[in-house]
Amino acid sequence: MNTFDKIYNLVSEIPNGKVMTYGQIAKSLNIRNSRIVGFALHVNKNPNKVPCHRVVYSDGRLAKGFAFGGESAQEEKLKNEGIFFEKPGVVDLSKNLWL
Repeated sequence: MNTFDKIYNLVSEIPNGKVMTYGQIAKSLNIRNSRIVGFALHVNKNPNKVPCHRVVYSDGRLAKGFAFGGESAQEEKLKNEGIFFEKPGVVDLSKNLWL
């Protein structure tokens, strides 16, 4: 299994209503650079199976370059799942972080 497949497998396990950070994913998969996680998710060919909208920056910020409609689309998807926000564009990690 290659690195991207490992990333996709882990992200597909993030439950509805929870998020993980790029750094969390990188650390749990022994990937030295969390940007690799971001790149993998940006080229995700199956966003219905691999919910990359559930991955945020370590401070809870959303990705401005979210590949499937931009930051506002990511925020809308997360709000529809019941995710709490500290302020627009910033997820409340204390309430929503998985693992």
